[in-house]
Amino acid sequence: MTLFLVAMAVLAMFGKLRLPGGKGRPRIAARCPRCGRPKIGAGPCPCGNDKGA
Repeated sequence: MTLFLVAMAVLAMFGKLRLPGGKGRPRIAARCPRCGRPKIGAGPCPCGNDKGA
C-alpha cells in the first residue's frame, strides 16, 4: 500500500511539470457571451452568435 502511494505521488509530481515550448491546456474554456455555453472550436456558437468569444 505504501509503495502504491509513493508511486502515485511521483506520478503527480511528473504530471505537474510543464515542458518548455508546449502550449498546455487553457485553464478556462471560452464561453459564448450571449448564451454562456462553452465554445468548442473556432466556429460560431450554435445559438447564432456570430461574434465569438
